[in-house]
Amino acid sequence: MRGLFSVTLLLLLALTLSAEAGPGKGKGKHKAGKHAKAASECTPAETEYGKCVPEQGDCGEGLREVTCKGQTNKIQCRIPCNWKKDISDCKYKFGPWGPCDAATNTKSRSGSLKKVLFNADCRDTVSVSKPCSPKVKKTRGEKKSA
Repeated sequence: MRGLFSVTLLLLLALTLSAEAGPGKGKGKHKAGKHAKAASECTPAETEYGKCVPEQGDCGEGLREVTCKGQTNKIQCRIPCNWKKDISDCKYKFGPWGPCDAATNTKSRSGSLKKVLFNADCRDTVSVSKPCSPKVKKTRGEKKSA
């Protein structure tokens, strides 16, 4: 029994040392992004990206075609399952939500273009809206009425 314990301890020590010796995350090695792996020998100007096509439904995980120098590959992508799916390849800086419009029961806000991903066609400004919250937020000093 004592011999089995010693062998197990030595194996555990050897595994620990080999794991420390190998390259780990964040140790100076830059890991390319998902889209850089597919077309690593191409410049961004030579690379054409297709739309993200979800595997099921109209949002979620999917695939995007990447074409470079006549070679087409597919890479993984994701379409958000909320109001952002129309602008998923464009990144915007949004302001605060506006007041609730009682007629439509929605509130809206606008955003200005911050970053374009995958050579997408993006508008300079966008406006989005969402339903108003039915709950009235209470301030910190208020207590629940019983």
